[in-house]
Amino acid sequence: MEAVAAIAAWTFTSAIPIPPDVGELLVQGEEPIAAFKTFRDSAVFTNRRLIVRDAQGMTGKKVEMYSLPYSAINMWSSENAGKLDFNAELELWTRAGHIKVKLGKGVDIRALDRLIAQCVFSH
Repeated sequence: MEAVAAIAAWTFTSAIPIPPDVGELLVQGEEPIAAFKTFRDSAVFTNRRLIVRDAQGMTGKKVEMYSLPYSAINMWSSENAGKLDFNAELELWTRAGHIKVKLGKGVDIRALDRLIAQCVFSH
């Protein structure tokens, strides 16, 4: 459950190009769809799962990988930013627990909501 708490603290700040080294993590038939910058690393949505890379330590050479298959998502909600609230939020209820992710102004919450729906409903 500690890993879920770490995910809950993340913020996706902006959309970025798919990192070139993500290919080594993918299985046959898996395709990267979108990627987002986190404070220290990146999150990649594929057609099968969400992969979050979390660089750790002073040098960032130690990297922890999280993989959330869309089949594990039971429910999700999205909340756009308001006038006084600058961050949108995405919440996922999964078999692993409740995951809350803040989204910076550079992330289109509705596009991300559609992406998750497309991936979850196609499995």
